[in-house]
Amino acid sequence: MFDSKMLIVVLLIALVIFGTKRLRSIGTDLGAAVKGFKQAMSEGESEEQVKQLKQDADFEAVAAKREADAKVPPKPNA
Repeated sequence: MFDSKMLIVVLLIALVIFGTKRLRSIGTDLGAAVKGFKQAMSEGESEEQVKQLKQDADFEAVAAKREADAKVPPKPNA
């Protein structure tokens, strides 16, 4: 859809409209936004992993308790 020629024309028009200082500022702001977005996404994934690990640990603890309860013979009535 876009040729490299079209991209160059668009970039030249942006350069004329905004100027070099403003384009540098826009690029810096855009880069910081992308970096923050990636960081937030990785933090969200790590939080999900922590929740999953906690759920797995809770499940294993419950399973171990049930298994231990099943192995203990009932106490005879005195």
